[in-house]
Amino acid sequence: MSLDRTIAPDFKVIQSIHLPEPQSHILDNGVALHVINIGEQPVVRLECIFEAGNWYESELAASYFAIKMLPEGVEGMMSQEISEAFDRLGAFTEMTHTSDRAGIVVYCLSRFLPDVLPLVQKLILGASFPEKEFKELKNITVQNLKVNKEKTAYLATTEFRALLFGLAHPYGQSQTEEGIDALEIDAVLEHYRRFIRNGKCTLVLAGQVTEANVAQVNATLGQTAIAAETEPVLFQAESPYQGSEAVVERPESVQSSIRMGRVLFNRHHPDYFKMLVTNEILGGYFGSRLMKNIREEKGLTYGISSHLVTLRNEGYLMIGTDVKKDFTQQTIDEIKKEIHRLQTELVGAEELQTVKSFMAGEFAGSLNTAFEVADRRKVLLLDSLPADFFNQYIDRIHATTADDVMKMANRYLRPEDMVTVVAGGK
Repeated sequence: MSLDRTIAPDFKVIQSIHLPEPQSHILDNGVALHVINIGEQPVVRLECIFEAGNWYESELAASYFAIKMLPEGVEGMMSQEISEAFDRLGAFTEMTHTSDRAGIVVYCLSRFLPDVLPLVQKLILGASFPEKEFKELKNITVQNLKVNKEKTAYLATTEFRALLFGLAHPYGQSQTEEGIDALEIDAVLEHYRRFIRNGKCTLVLAGQVTEANVAQVNATLGQTAIAAETEPVLFQAESPYQGSEAVVERPESVQSSIRMGRVLFNRHHPDYFKMLVTNEILGGYFGSRLMKNIREEKGLTYGISSHLVTLRNEGYLMIGTDVKKDFTQQTIDEIKKEIHRLQTELVGAEELQTVKSFMAGEFAGSLNTAFEVADRRKVLLLDSLPADFFNQYIDRIHATTADDVMKMANRYLRPEDMVTVVAGGK
């Protein structure tokens, strides 16, 4: 029988998913170890997550340099020796940093975990912060910053966050050349000692994990004395941003980067799931209304999207695109038109179901590996969310109605409550 390619294949709407439960252990020193034991390959990923982001630092960028400097030298080993030691074991390492947290991530074969753990322990306990490497890292960071500041997309995003939260707020801060040049090693060392070497740590081990692996983690990372928890500094946005506009002029640029949005909420908010669906319709996927109008019909841009950015203590909506300068105001007007449509016209049943099915399928498709499952579980563990939060995800998405979407649009998508930033010029 020949295949009729004019007929779309049947599809099944995903109605539910189930995340494997982590096995949680308390190590000898009180540190929590969460194990996600799934996967067909003999590979593990170990994450050491510290409450050590911008929220905790005394000087801007101290937290970033504290975590990035760990592999630059430890007692008895220089940076090249550290790198070669991990390479010999086939291990890949990464130092991660966000406004909320900092961390060490290591991938390796399960059988090499006993050899990798002492190296990780040295990074945490014995970082030496050599002055030469510190200066080199500062120089590299400044050079990267100079390159980024030539990009309108970077300028628009940093100015957007600064207007939303204020320059003194961890979510509004951005690195500056002056701040990096002025940063002293003493401030970085203090941050390291308080929040990494002696700070609160959460361990997540994912992949093919055995009981022996758990015992090995306890025998190394579970034997370090941990200081009492330190509370983060509390921040509040400096001033109201609603209705404000900013233009970052770059006369030599042929295009402008547009950022529009507002402060919203994190995953704990009761409107979170309804707003996820609303955002998806507006600009959350390739078939969204913003893409159909501004890219496909008007041809003003190669791409436009909207995102709900969820952080630990806050969240925000950001609509972003890059356009030719001459099209800047027209694009902003079209964004507002699509918002107005959501506020005044009920979403059709077919469009709403398409979006829900896409979101359910995308979510289910993001859980293919042990590490992807661990990423979801990690969100629950670190942000103190209910254990069934993601198990309810698809139910809550399917439960969102067209009336809910209109209510969310009128409550959270009012242009007069947003900030608009254009980098490049209008």
